[in-house]
Amino acid sequence: MAERKYDKGESFRDRVSTVDKQGKRSWVYAHKPQGRFYNIRSILTILYVLVLFIVPFIKIDGHPLFLFNIPERRFILFGFIFWPQDVLFFGLGMITTFVFIIVFTVAFGRLFCGWVCPQTIFMDLIFRRIEFWIEGDAPKQKALDKAPWDREKILKKGAKYIIFFAISFLVGNALLAYIIGIDELIKVITEPFSQHVVGFSLMLIFSGIFFFLFSWFREQACTVVCPYGRLQGVMMDRDSFMVAYDYKRGEPRGVMRKNETRTIGDCIDCNLCVNVCPTGIDIRHGTQMECTNCTACIDACDNVMDKIQKPRGLIRYASENSIAEGKPFTVTPRNKVYGVVLILLCIVLGALLYTRTDIDTTIMRAKGMLYQEVGADSVSNLYTLKLLNKTFNDIPMTLKPDDSSAEIRYIGGHPEINVKKEGYAEVTFFVVYHKDKIKKRKTDIKLSLYHGEEKIKTLKTTFLGPIG
Repeated sequence: MAERKYDKGESFRDRVSTVDKQGKRSWVYAHKPQGRFYNIRSILTILYVLVLFIVPFIKIDGHPLFLFNIPERRFILFGFIFWPQDVLFFGLGMITTFVFIIVFTVAFGRLFCGWVCPQTIFMDLIFRRIEFWIEGDAPKQKALDKAPWDREKILKKGAKYIIFFAISFLVGNALLAYIIGIDELIKVITEPFSQHVVGFSLMLIFSGIFFFLFSWFREQACTVVCPYGRLQGVMMDRDSFMVAYDYKRGEPRGVMRKNETRTIGDCIDCNLCVNVCPTGIDIRHGTQMECTNCTACIDACDNVMDKIQKPRGLIRYASENSIAEGKPFTVTPRNKVYGVVLILLCIVLGALLYTRTDIDTTIMRAKGMLYQEVGADSVSNLYTLKLLNKTFNDIPMTLKPDDSSAEIRYIGGHPEINVKKEGYAEVTFFVVYHKDKIKKRKTDIKLSLYHGEEKIKTLKTTFLGPIG
């Protein structure tokens, strides 16, 4: 088996690639990538951006398709409203998401980071593109940063940062629309500042955060802050699918000479895979925490292989074992087990969502009270019923006992309960039973809620009464 060779041993793992030995920031001047994967990701970026900006305008029955209003604890998914009382759905949804991350990472590594993550999409395919367009490729950017502040540098840097802030403003407002809703966002933009101080403040905060993120913090969001890159070391194994260097084919590496009959590996040590890397790593060192699987090194290496008339794929999507053993990528038994667990969780979550009711109810018998005598032959218990309407419509309801011998007497005398849309209602009432119907100290009873003639929910509680 061919062994992987490193120019610097394992010292590259002692620190993050964007930080030097003194702990200072090492600015990454990545060269502009070119190739088939970059072109595919560029097309997908257009789709992602369209989705980001169009979805807030999509409504179902006048309500947003998605809304994550954390301050008001109000969430809308695919037109269905969820409240904090739906904690079971949120909990199970988080567990399902966590299991999905594990399954996906074990099987496919950081494929999400390179192809779907908003940080990678915006940084590599939008903001860096603007930087290449205004300042040029990496050598020109480096020269411009070292140059004195003359007219050219002021114009280029000024234009870049103005465009950066404009895009950050648009992105920040798009995400804000998912929190407060597009209608409220339009009011914040069009109405006087005095009426929406908090809304304007959020707009500026979101815009400032994204401007800072994409103009200065950049790849450090992936290498320093994002926990996913650090977790991959725990979740990935030698069978995980990832961007990998075929060291068996590439080593020993060496410079390509004209008319030479090559007796060493296919890697000509051109370092183009390092130059295009947006996090500044050398993929030939093996799997690294900083790698986002952006495929820039694959495109760069494939272009070089074409020029020296060697097969593509020296750097490619593969697993450690598939390279070491020369076998194709396969799904391992562990991945299959994780997949089964994920499918079961999705089935349970789907069943709970399907059986979810529009009305959330809580019925409680009055604390500290047993029962009350009603005349000479009846007994009553006092109850409080709390209702939460999870829909966007008012729902008038009536409460009836399943046992025809029981009677409900409302405090206030009104038999109809009107629960406002997205609102609460509370009603207090007595349940009255004839003493002859009470056979034991605690009797299980059922009360049903009706919307018109339709029974929408049955409530179970207990009735206390005398015996003997």
